[in-house]
Amino acid sequence: MDTKKIENIKILDCTIRDGGYLNNWKFDKKVVREVYRASSDAGVDIIEIGFKSGEKFVSRDKYGLWRFCDEKEVRAVTKGINGAKLGAMIDFGKIEISDIQESDESIIEIIRVAVHKNKIPDALKLIEQIKDKGYETSIQMMGYSTFTEEEQKNVINLLGNSHVDYAYIADSYGSIFPFQIKDLFEPLLEIPGLKVGFHPHNNLQMAFANTLEAIDCGIHIIDGTIYGMGRGAGNLPIEILLSYFQQHNPKKYNVIPVLHCIDKYFVNFEKNTKWGYQLPYMISGIFNSHPYYAMRLIDWREYTIDDVWNVLEKVKEKRPVGFSEELLKDVVGSTLMEEVSDKPAYINRHKDKDFLVLANGPNLKIYKDRINDFIKKYKPIILGANYLGGLFIPHYHTFTNKRRFIDYISDVDESSKLLLSFTFKDDFIKSYTERDHEKLLHGFKKDDDGFKIIDGVIYTGYYTVSLLLIPVAHIMGAKRIFVVGMDGYRDLAKNPVHFYPEKDETDSIKIELEKERRNAQLLNDIQNYLISNDLEAFHIITPTSYNSHYKGIESYL
Repeated sequence: MDTKKIENIKILDCTIRDGGYLNNWKFDKKVVREVYRASSDAGVDIIEIGFKSGEKFVSRDKYGLWRFCDEKEVRAVTKGINGAKLGAMIDFGKIEISDIQESDESIIEIIRVAVHKNKIPDALKLIEQIKDKGYETSIQMMGYSTFTEEEQKNVINLLGNSHVDYAYIADSYGSIFPFQIKDLFEPLLEIPGLKVGFHPHNNLQMAFANTLEAIDCGIHIIDGTIYGMGRGAGNLPIEILLSYFQQHNPKKYNVIPVLHCIDKYFVNFEKNTKWGYQLPYMISGIFNSHPYYAMRLIDWREYTIDDVWNVLEKVKEKRPVGFSEELLKDVVGSTLMEEVSDKPAYINRHKDKDFLVLANGPNLKIYKDRINDFIKKYKPIILGANYLGGLFIPHYHTFTNKRRFIDYISDVDESSKLLLSFTFKDDFIKSYTERDHEKLLHGFKKDDDGFKIIDGVIYTGYYTVSLLLIPVAHIMGAKRIFVVGMDGYRDLAKNPVHFYPEKDETDSIKIELEKERRNAQLLNDIQNYLISNDLEAFHIITPTSYNSHYKGIESYL
């Protein structure tokens, strides 16, 4: 690489600003001071110390000091250090110009505005106002590689008529490969007077390779963070960039101070607050999409990786700005759920029989003896799902979750009839079992469309298997429906969700509580359906957090 290109480029450290996504910007002042000292001593030109935010838009109760970068705090942590130029970022729409003081009253010299493509014209107007206050300015165009050719041309025209100092391409989803760099950067580099920057993310482990390509193209500034600290897959590790630059210009660059800082603080940070290469971020990088799309699908543990891949392909076609929960629901429904044209063969197969649904909560095991007493007394048709551990042998063993099917199909008793979601393709099923099976027919609806049964097909936006077995029992002709082991998600810090350790049980409390909410809604929808059709309500007869549906097993024994 041409050494002159390295001599002319600036390095910006955004550790505190970007790393703040992992701890809500609650870095200890001592850490911020040491980051500033280490990066300055290493030869970094600019240190972006956090965000500037308006209290009208961002709550101080939720976030730490470095989401606001008050002048007093910034001066305190940098006092006495002859260090790098200081910068701060603004999330467009989360500050007003009146929240930004004049530059001669501030130790911060450069302000960067981060903005999605649909707001770039308005962001440039704000930047003009910031520039009038005396600051150097920068615009960071989020997800630039998702812009169409026409959108890129429009942006280039806007930038050519602006007075912004730096324009950044942000590889927001870590989706860029080195061969794409030249075509992305060269049109911006042709704008007279504009300096061009690159903010790489590391979803595909391409941050450093892309950086080298961007430097070779002639960019003016490059971002990195200490130890790659940043949301999701993280950022370009600045110590790698410094080490590389040090080989070319040892008089200016010295990576050792940053390495000391990593050893003292960031190794422990990474242990306690994970970032770096992970599967959801790799997949989101491949499809140039917000990582929440892949994360939601993987976190719910309802889908196989090929499902996630197929959904992300469709999300990419929609070209969304940011993340949309509604778009994800629509794409999941249209991609993974086919139109159901048949009626299930099991309609009224067990007319006027009692049914017992086996869910997988700890009470299934705790109440095993009493459940067996119930079975002996009432001789119900038993519907079970997922892993039952030999506790009971159901008449029908059901799977609607591909991952659990893969994990537990070998544990299903030979005497149980397999009832599998119609979304399971025959080739997929044959990869794991040669057993005969029957298809459970259910269709996709958005949550707000409610719960329906049409010609024996269950329609709902949520299809956790043990809940679906309640309407399946009704479709099969149940006189009464009883449920055991549906404990809910109460007191998650003490009680497990299942009676057995799930093989990949990594859910956060937030995810489990969301499941609790959705379960409760679907149970209520099912109950209302039964009652409105003059049918007997179902009863959960082992202890449960869904108290409105609970009637203790002793009432029946």
